[in-house]
Amino acid sequence: MTKARAAILLLLSMSSALSVFWGFALERAAQGIIVDFKVVFYGARCLLEKHDPYDEHQLMSVYLAEGGKLPLSQAELNRVRQVVALQVYLPTAFIYVAPFALLPWAAAHLLWSCLTVAGFTVASFLVWTLAQDLAPGATFYLLCFVLANCGILYSGGNPAGLAISLCVIGVWCFLEDKYAYIGICCFAVSLALKLHDTAFVWFYFLLAGGLLRKRALQTLSTTVAMAIPAILWISYVSPHWIQELFGNISATAVRGGITDPGPSGMSARSGGMIIDLQTAISVFRDDPRLYNLVAYLVFGSLLLVWTVVTLRTRSTRSDHYFALAAIAALSMLPVYHRPNDAKLLVLTLPACATLLKEGGAIGRIALLLNSTAIILTSDLPLAMLVRLTTNLHSVNSGSPKIVTVLLSCPIPLMLLVLGTFYLWVYARRSFSGLSIVAREFDKVVAS
Repeated sequence: MTKARAAILLLLSMSSALSVFWGFALERAAQGIIVDFKVVFYGARCLLEKHDPYDEHQLMSVYLAEGGKLPLSQAELNRVRQVVALQVYLPTAFIYVAPFALLPWAAAHLLWSCLTVAGFTVASFLVWTLAQDLAPGATFYLLCFVLANCGILYSGGNPAGLAISLCVIGVWCFLEDKYAYIGICCFAVSLALKLHDTAFVWFYFLLAGGLLRKRALQTLSTTVAMAIPAILWISYVSPHWIQELFGNISATAVRGGITDPGPSGMSARSGGMIIDLQTAISVFRDDPRLYNLVAYLVFGSLLLVWTVVTLRTRSTRSDHYFALAAIAALSMLPVYHRPNDAKLLVLTLPACATLLKEGGAIGRIALLLNSTAIILTSDLPLAMLVRLTTNLHSVNSGSPKIVTVLLSCPIPLMLLVLGTFYLWVYARRSFSGLSIVAREFDKVVAS
């Protein structure tokens, strides 16, 4: 590693250290906070004790035995029940969390958080290396901003942090064709921890063909190989785990539930708000049949275009960047996601750097869209936005609904705009006369 790269890694690490400082300070100040890692931790602990993690009563018993306390108010009691007792993680996550569940909670939480901090910092550094010959300055500053706003992710220990970190590391290994088996293992663990976060990124490599398709299939084989013992384990303890899992998912999605994207959802208008497209559509009509249908149609149409372009494209280095940028943003639109999951947007930065390197208005637009999306999904700016719009409905009840959407839940709209923008760039380059430019660009990067 050169001195310049070492300096960049050090500065990125300092940004992460800032997040660690304020994130854990916030956690200590918030009495009774339910840390994200506790959810999957207690599920794995329950499984280790040969109890059914998908059974509400058995999981709650383990939670209370480990020192968990039930709040006095009915509203908080319902929240604890939905967050802790209604387990929604797949069995594949438990096999990787089980070693941590063998430890006392404090040690497990600390070790998991350290892995998340180290993993995401390294992943961000690898993203910077992809852009170092394009627009290293802009990429570096945006990555620093992201890392300085990871306090909730680091202190809460949401598995999304480690899943996205491992996904980005796998992407780097595949694109650079280095340390292939490390990349395969990282990607496989990422899929096992949070399938809905990184599955579409894996899907790109499957469509890309050639060596990248081979890597995708190797990743799939590794994921399945590790999933088999996890499923056998859970099936032995809980023969009806599939029905229980779907029951828990349905119970959390009811009107006012923790995963309800509507205005009455438990997480609506909070720092942990849901950021899928249903959230914005529900402002106009809070009907799951309508907002789910519209969200699936919008995403499905864009995914179809993206798939067709991917199957017909040349798969140059720049094509990889634009394809990953588009799907990283769009994949958060159709299903349940929160701001922690939006850290996947770091995969859009090499595409942004490519356009900045080429100059012109399109490069400035890319920087503007990327910066806006990253700011809106970062911890501190999002907290300020929530604070400013807390009383939006009560104070401005007569405001147009589009104003309510733009002010109170702009993230899904920004993700839609960002993903569509990169999809347009991706398709335009794939079907226009810019192929020569793309090939020359790849030669410059390769040299």
